[in-house]
Amino acid sequence: MTELTFQRLRSLADPDQLPALKPQYAHRQPARGLGKLDPPPRILLLYGSLRDRSYSRLVVEESARLLQFFGCETRIFDPSDLPLPDQVKDDDHPAVHELREHALWSEGQVWCSPERHGQITGIMKTQIDHLPLAYKGLRPTQGRTLAVMQVSAGSQSFNSVNTLRILGRWMRMFTIPNQSSVAKAYEEFDEAGRMKPSSYYDRIVDVMEELVRFTVLLRPHAEQLVDRYSERKDREHPVETPVEAAGLAPLAPTAAI
Repeated sequence: MTELTFQRLRSLADPDQLPALKPQYAHRQPARGLGKLDPPPRILLLYGSLRDRSYSRLVVEESARLLQFFGCETRIFDPSDLPLPDQVKDDDHPAVHELREHALWSEGQVWCSPERHGQITGIMKTQIDHLPLAYKGLRPTQGRTLAVMQVSAGSQSFNSVNTLRILGRWMRMFTIPNQSSVAKAYEEFDEAGRMKPSSYYDRIVDVMEELVRFTVLLRPHAEQLVDRYSERKDREHPVETPVEAAGLAPLAPTAAI
């Protein structure tokens, strides 16, 4: 799939403007010394509401700006025309194909859902349900890092991030320790949709810094960390011994006397 076919990526307004950030306290390269920074870490961001003023989307947009500030490449997927799982035969829908392509492209992901009825939204779950463990012989989620966040209309809660952690573990992702939960999200953004300075914003900066660090730290080892005996057995892919890997012939068995 080429860039020209990507029709569900949200553009980011004012990507270089970070009015709530005090740059003198922020590392431009938070993962320096942990691994190679080139190419830039590739991060896919998903949000869980289709409202015109979606606070989960606004949090994701602030996160994407921070990730770009930290040297990452970002993509924000727009789920507005994503069908329900199994609604279309074989999930053969352009939005599903595009979501999976973005997941395959990513090295890390950010999931942010509103809390609705004490849980993540159906929009959020639908996106995750469209990401299979295996797809065309590839893995859209396994071995990738994950940051989880939520927004709430009322007091601070952690129901959605707890569920997202369970889902991330099920998808065999490396969910980072830090997380963000923004309470009374309607009070945290100005009319232009930009987040105001607050401890909630500072926590999002913390989470994005940590996501970059873990992504860079794990990127050389991602394939090895999800290499499994059961899958090698199913593929009939035996493990080479050190002698075989070196191209040396094994010793002939000694004849019985």
